[in-house]
Amino acid sequence: MTEKLRVFSLVPDSAVGAALEARLGLPVTPHEQRAFEDGEHKIRPLANVRDADVYVLDSHGGAPGESPSDKLVRLAFFIGALKDASAATVTAVVPYLAFARKDRRTKARDPVTTRYVAQMLESIGLDRIAVLDVHNLAAYQNAFRIRAEHLEARPLIAHAIARLVGNHDAAVVSPDAGGAKRAEAFRLTLTRVLGRPVSNALVEKYRSGGVVSGELFAGNVRGKVAVILDDLISTGGTMLRAARLCRSHGAIAVYAAATHALFSHDAPAVLGDPAFDRVIVTNSVAISDEASRALGDKLTVLDVAPLLVEAVVRMHSGGSIVELNEFPEG
Repeated sequence: MTEKLRVFSLVPDSAVGAALEARLGLPVTPHEQRAFEDGEHKIRPLANVRDADVYVLDSHGGAPGESPSDKLVRLAFFIGALKDASAATVTAVVPYLAFARKDRRTKARDPVTTRYVAQMLESIGLDRIAVLDVHNLAAYQNAFRIRAEHLEARPLIAHAIARLVGNHDAAVVSPDAGGAKRAEAFRLTLTRVLGRPVSNALVEKYRSGGVVSGELFAGNVRGKVAVILDDLISTGGTMLRAARLCRSHGAIAVYAAATHALFSHDAPAVLGDPAFDRVIVTNSVAISDEASRALGDKLTVLDVAPLLVEAVVRMHSGGSIVELNEFPEG
């Protein structure tokens, strides 16, 4: 099965390589990146990819000296280089895809960057893309005309939270109306994992010109562990608003849970607020040592590398991604 399979990782993380070796006994295929003095760069494969089924693992969280824009351009150029080197198919496995948050027009003449990213990658020759817990699933699926797979960290996070919750009652809280469907899907998964009912709650939120407002809280968290679920944590402000409301409505503990730990600006300090008992995220983007130290034992980071590698195996062999998303964590 692996004869025509090539897997490249543009993420400097040994977890992907270890997961690939464990699953298939296959090393990550080598590539070269070179930076020029003026900030331009080049990237190329260092192995034969002719007629191969190629998978490129990447993620676009910001980092000092390397912006999401830099990473997106690097990915695009590498896809082009692979196609020029006669790869049969190229699939981008991108847990966190840059510019996917601006997926619709909310003001006059707004850009729809999700669609622009799709058009750019398709024009270079990308055959398929897989992302993890995208901000707006419908917008993502409609933006791409190539095969667009969607992976979910929901089972992984649900099992981790179930171990923390123990015998306490739990409630899943959406920090805004836009995330209500995501929170409900997670509530159903957590209910199955715990084997008992889990309630839900919703926080009112309006954002305009960078100003957030709204104080309405709907639902019952009194005497329960409140799990505030979102797809990502950027500055942490949205989570903190919801956490304080949960506390004021009688929650005995508050967990912040999200797939993508962007942790922008002062997020570690915000999440260190006493309103939070736990912060549960994945390593879909790199988490700085500074953030890890600031949050200490409050932070739980779940490894998604085995999930990404299993997705590659299934896409290469024609397996089911839907079944992978529902598969209980062992």
